[in-house]
Amino acid sequence: MFSEENPRRLAQIALIALLIVGCVAVLLPMVGAILFAFVLWICTWTLYSEKLLPRIGGRKSLGAALMTMLLVLLILVPMVFLVASLANSADFLVEEIRPRIEQGLPAEPPAFLSSLPIFGSEIVSSWHRFAANKAELAGLLKQLIEPARNLALATGAIAANGLLQLALVLFVIFFLYRDGEAIAHALYVGARKLGGELGEEMIERARGTVIGVMLGLVGTAVAQATVAMVGFLIAGVPGAVLLGFATFFLSMVPIGPPLIWGGAAAWLYGQDQSGWAIFMVLYGLLVISSIDNFLKPVLMARGAGISILLIALGVIGGILVFGFIGIFLGPVLLALGHMLLGRWTREEKSA
Repeated sequence: MFSEENPRRLAQIALIALLIVGCVAVLLPMVGAILFAFVLWICTWTLYSEKLLPRIGGRKSLGAALMTMLLVLLILVPMVFLVASLANSADFLVEEIRPRIEQGLPAEPPAFLSSLPIFGSEIVSSWHRFAANKAELAGLLKQLIEPARNLALATGAIAANGLLQLALVLFVIFFLYRDGEAIAHALYVGARKLGGELGEEMIERARGTVIGVMLGLVGTAVAQATVAMVGFLIAGVPGAVLLGFATFFLSMVPIGPPLIWGGAAAWLYGQDQSGWAIFMVLYGLLVISSIDNFLKPVLMARGAGISILLIALGVIGGILVFGFIGIFLGPVLLALGHMLLGRWTREEKSA
């Protein structure tokens, strides 16, 4: 029933399976950083291969080192300062606001609040209620202080862990730059052997989707940072430019921008500028954070060449399943699935 070759074949399959499982187990804790390194490599490869390498005589190791250092300056250094700022300012904000809580609100709200559409009258009535009952206001704000401080500290801890992951990303991407041509060739050869022409098309679609998603992220970050800087300048918040840069980096995180404009609102309230603090909260909710909801899917869809629906579903589902790297994995998987479905339906119609 079994030939002599069967035990040998089964042993070979078992060894290969064990090898694959072992490799996955070793790389699993670092898979997010490795995938993000591939994302950065894909998005910056043209800059490296067509702009940098020709200027340095094609020396790949030097080019990889220079490109990695550029990413360190653009990503790692600002993140280090941002993490340090979050960690140092969390307790400072709480201590600044705590004495103000006891003083309560002024008797009359700023005049512009009553002219706000839809909810202006509600804000004014709530203002009068809290101004008349300082104990109620103090109780409400004290309930919010500890969660806010814990959120800021937790965000700082997450960001610190992210710095370690980012250091690994930069380590991996050096070798991706240096050996990029061989890696790209291996990917295309493997895709061609597995799927022929369709395999190559899938590689190109994945590459285009990754670049489109990255353009959407960066474009949205620039827009949020710009409108945030304008709002900080209007409200008279010091360091508006630096806060704008912080908004740019934190816009990559779903709850990032509220940490900046929320902190600015808290500082304004601590300076007895309650009206401007409320303005900052409303501006942050309705302008800064709202940009992310409609601009990001549009930019990603245009850059990737797929529908806004696929991008939106891919980003949301990808984050829920894979975490941050799911921002890229989700749209890529849906784009490839959509391409395969389109190819299959076209073949059915032609048949």
